Amino acid sequence: MGDKTQALAHVMDHIVRRVVWRIGPVEITSTVVNTWIIMAVLFVGALLIRRRLEERPRGVQTLLELLVEFLYSMIDGAMGKQGRRHLPVVGSLFVFIVVLNLGWVIPGVMPPTTDLMTAAALGLTTVALVHITLVRGKGMTGYLRHLAQPTVVMIPMNIIEELVKPFSLAIRLFGNMFGEEMVVTILFLLVPVLAPTPVMVLGILMGSIQAYIFTLLTITYFAAGDQ
Repeated sequence: MGDKTQALAHVMDHIVRRVVWRIGPVEITSTVVNTWIIMAVLFVGALLIRRRLEERPRGVQTLLELLVEFLYSMIDGAMGKQGRRHLPVVGSLFVFIVVLNLGWVIPGVMPPTTDLMTAAALGLTTVALVHITLVRGKGMTGYLRHLAQPTVVMIPMNIIEELVKPFSLAIRLFGNMFGEEMVVTILFLLVPVLAPTPVMVLGILMGSIQAYIFTLLTITYFAAGDQ
C-alpha cells in the first residue's frame, strides 16, 4: 500500500514532459521525441499502404476508404459536396490527432496531446490554415469583407473571435486528453492487473472522440469562411 501511495504522489512525473537532451540552447523534450516516433510510424505506414493499393479494396485499404466516406459525410453535412476540397487538410488532421491520442499503445510513448504545447501548436496551425485557405479562395478584399460580416461595426468582435479559436481548440483537446491520461495512469498504478483491458478500450474511445470533435470544429470553421 505504501508503494502505491508513493507512486500516486508522483503521478505527474508519468505525464508531464521532461527534457531528454539539449542541442545548445534548444531543449528536446519527451513530447517532441514521442511526436517524432509517431510521425515515423505514420510515414512508414503510409508508404506500405501506398504500395499495396488495389482497384478492388481489401484489408487496410477498405478501412481507409470507409474513413474517407466518414469524413465526406462530416464535410457534406456542414458545407455540401463543394466542401470536399478541404478533405486533404481535414483528413490529415483527423488521422494525425487520432494517432497522437493513441500514442500510448507504443511502449514508452506518452500521447503528445497531453502536452499543452502540442495542443496549442495544432490549434494555431489549424486556424492559420483556415485563414490562408479563405484568403486564397476569396482574395484579400473578400477576406476583409468576410471579417466585416454582418456589419462593419462587428469587425473588432470578429477579430477577437478568430483569435480565440486556436485557444479554444487547444484547451479542449489538452484538457480532455490530459485528464483522461491522468485517470488511466492512476488506474494502472492502483490496479495494474485488472485495469489494462477496460482502460485501453476507454483510451481508444476517448482518443477517437477528441479527434472527431477537433476535426468537426475545423470543418465548421471552414464552413463559416465559405459563407
